[in-house]
Amino acid sequence: MRVKRALITVANKDKLVNFAKRLEKLGVEIISTGKTYELLVKNGIKAKKVSDEIGFPEILDGRVKTLHPKIHGALLSVRSRESHKEELEKYGIKPIDMLVCNLYPFPEVIAREHSLEEAIENIDVGGPALIRAAAKNFKDVIVITSPDRYDEIISDLETKGDVSLEKRRELAAEAFKMVSSYDFLVFKYLSNPEKDEFPDILDLRFRKLRELRYGENPHQRAYLYSELNPKSSSILKAKQLHGKKLSFNNYLDLDAALSLIAEFEKPSCVIIKHTNPCGVASASTLREAYELAFSCDPISAFGGILGFNRELDEEVAKEIVKNFYDAILAPSYSEEALEILKIKKNLILLELKAMKNFCKDSKLSKFEIKQISSGLLVQEVDAHSCNDIFSAMEVVTEKKPSKDEIIAMNFAWKVVRHVKSNAAVIAKGERTLAIASGFTSRVEAVANAIEKSRESCKNAVLASEAFFPFRDSVDIAAEAGITAIIQPGGSIRDKEVINAANEHGIAMVFTNLRCFKH
Repeated sequence: MRVKRALITVANKDKLVNFAKRLEKLGVEIISTGKTYELLVKNGIKAKKVSDEIGFPEILDGRVKTLHPKIHGALLSVRSRESHKEELEKYGIKPIDMLVCNLYPFPEVIAREHSLEEAIENIDVGGPALIRAAAKNFKDVIVITSPDRYDEIISDLETKGDVSLEKRRELAAEAFKMVSSYDFLVFKYLSNPEKDEFPDILDLRFRKLRELRYGENPHQRAYLYSELNPKSSSILKAKQLHGKKLSFNNYLDLDAALSLIAEFEKPSCVIIKHTNPCGVASASTLREAYELAFSCDPISAFGGILGFNRELDEEVAKEIVKNFYDAILAPSYSEEALEILKIKKNLILLELKAMKNFCKDSKLSKFEIKQISSGLLVQEVDAHSCNDIFSAMEVVTEKKPSKDEIIAMNFAWKVVRHVKSNAAVIAKGERTLAIASGFTSRVEAVANAIEKSRESCKNAVLASEAFFPFRDSVDIAAEAGITAIIQPGGSIRDKEVINAANEHGIAMVFTNLRCFKH
């Protein structure tokens, strides 16, 4: 079936003029609206106004242009049905064989600073109605919703005279997907999450961004998907400046680095390996922070991910290239640092200028989701403020922690909540001396952290993300020279654990908040 008439009404006018000119050469009559019509005529393309087609003007500031039987009848009529042909003739309606339509830029508007009124004005009504009508009748109407399809479709028309039924169906599916995603974004924008935090039906929409180098293992394929409107501080918004294509594991580790580095105000460095920190430090300079973080566990740091919360400068870069890392995340890089780091051909360098907004954006996130077979586990994001915890923490032992011990405990707690359970962190000042992660018993985690820190754990503090079920962890901590412990409390044997701390002269505080991380 040859395309005789096309309705063109688009917000995104990329590539449109060339496409319309090629349609015109094929003898296709073009009908159009508003600014699309103006653009076509300005470029010498003969077009007919929709208002002339339907005998009714655009009204309500352009809110109503195409919602008319002469348009929707032209799109929805089934060409093979005699009754439809008769009705079109009766009411003077000419069939439309192609719809070229995309929607008001609602996603772009709500992604930037805007008012509610501006957002509402950019909710498209006529466009989705047209697209749904044409897509429903795809056997008779070609529906094009993306400029990326123009060349392919016009080539088919020029060389074959028509577009295959298979491709028409494919275009219709794309059209319904676009409208569905658009409507979902409007729904999410207008919804009040406080009224429906955990809805009966959980709708999740993510857009495929790219194929990754590989999945968790090289034999697994993997892709990166994004929320329809990702936050500015998301790792997805980071700009890659150098290095190889990112893998599935890179993204997991980089996201873990971002979550942890956002905890700190002073110049800080985190080193991540398999989503767990293996070294964290804050200091007066970024170089010092890096060196302290690296000294925590140089062996585990090999092949890890670095996260910084200040511009990465030349001094730090010179130290970094002495070792092997997979990727670096920072808010910015000096030109000198980039020159040095780019010597490492495969080293991934990511820049995320909005990193400082991460904690604020995290509090806006409603869900954290983990997949199990045939289902999802959904929970609130653990976005509690560590500062609130520190101001409310409870000293439960006879010995009170010193000022230095409080600083170290606060630092260790910020780290341990990002370590896979069962976890233990030993810290002194604002640096980790040892991090133990993923143990199946609490006492094993503590013992491993002590073994890692060796003699340096004397006069240090110990942090645990969950309570001690027995006094054994306190006993071995005391033997190693630990002087203060921060933990949630809440065990049925809390009294036994507190008594052990008192016996050893250890200061202990309860946060009254558990931070399991599975």
